[in-house]
Amino acid sequence: MSRLVVILMLFLTGITGDVAMAETKAGALMSVKGSGQGPYAQLTTAGSVGDIVEHPAFKGFSHLILPREQDSRFLNTPLSNVGSLMPYHGHVDPDIVVGALNRMIDEVNNGKTIFYDFYSDQQKRADPAKENTGLFFYRVAKGAPFAIVCPGGGFSYVGSLHEGFPLASEISKKNYNAFVIRYRIGSQQKATEDLAAAISWIFKNAEALGVSTAGYSLWGGSAGARMVGNIALSGVDAYGGDELPKPATAVIAYTGQSSFSEDFPPTFMTTSANDGIASVMSVDRRVKNLRDAGVEVEYRRYSTAGHGFGLGTGTDAEGWLALAVQFWEKHLNITISR
Repeated sequence: MSRLVVILMLFLTGITGDVAMAETKAGALMSVKGSGQGPYAQLTTAGSVGDIVEHPAFKGFSHLILPREQDSRFLNTPLSNVGSLMPYHGHVDPDIVVGALNRMIDEVNNGKTIFYDFYSDQQKRADPAKENTGLFFYRVAKGAPFAIVCPGGGFSYVGSLHEGFPLASEISKKNYNAFVIRYRIGSQQKATEDLAAAISWIFKNAEALGVSTAGYSLWGGSAGARMVGNIALSGVDAYGGDELPKPATAVIAYTGQSSFSEDFPPTFMTTSANDGIASVMSVDRRVKNLRDAGVEVEYRRYSTAGHGFGLGTGTDAEGWLALAVQFWEKHLNITISR
C-alpha cells in the first residue's frame, strides 16, 4: 500500500489510538498511546516523512507531528531534507530532528505515554478543528517543574520538528519536564486559547503527569512567541483558561510582537540581527520597554543566525537554550502574581 493511500485513509476514516485511562483527583486523564507492540525501530535520515506518519509508535497522532496535519504532498520527502517542510525556519538539522523523534520512540518502547489530548471529546465535537491539537511530553523525574514549548510557523503551520521537539528534548535533559503544544493553525487568537487550555489541563492533571506546577515556564519562537507573549501580558484566564498564575518566566525568541507591561513575567529574549522576518529593532525596542517598566530581561542578540534558528546549532546562537534554562532557574521560587 502506498504512503499516499495510507495518509488518505488516516484522514478520511479518522485516526484512533489505544486509549488509556488514569484516574486522578481532577477526573479522568485521557491519553493516546502507540499500540504497545514494541520495541519499535528508530527513524533515520535515510528515511522519508512518510516513515513518521506510518510509524507504529506514533499511532493515533502521527499526523500532528508534521507541520501541516493534512498535507500529503511531503510524504516522499527525504528526512534529510525535512527543512523544506518549514519555510519560515532556518538551520534545520535533520539529525537533530530525527534524534528528538527517536527519543519519543524510546519512551514508547519503555511503556511511557508521549501524547495527550487537552480538549475533551465534547469540546472537539463542538469545534472539529480542536481535533488537531495536543501535547507531546518529554518527561523526567516526578515532581520536576514543567515548560511548554510553542513552535512557530506564522500560524500557517506548526514547526515542532525543528522548534518544538528538539527544544523540549534538550530542556528535559536538564531535568525539567517539557511539553510541546500542537495548536490550531490559522489564528493567533485560537492558538493562544489552545495554549491557555493546555496550561489549565496540565494544572488539573499535574499529579497524574508527575509534574510540579510551581514556577512553570512558557517558551516560544516567532508565532509561538506571540502566544507566550499574550499569556505573559494578560494571563491564562484572558484566553478562556482557568484563573492561574502567570509563568515564572517567559522565553521569547525572534518575534516582532511589542506588548509589555509592568507585571510581565521575567523574560528571556533572543533574536538575530540579520533576521529577515522579525525586525531586530522591534525586539530591541520591546526589551527596552520591558526594562523601563521594571521587568527583568535577559537579552541575547546574535548576528548571523537568521530567523527560526531553533537550537541554533551551527550558528552564533548555539548555546542560547542553556542560558535560557539558567534564567528560568533563577526564578523558580518566585511567585508571579496574577
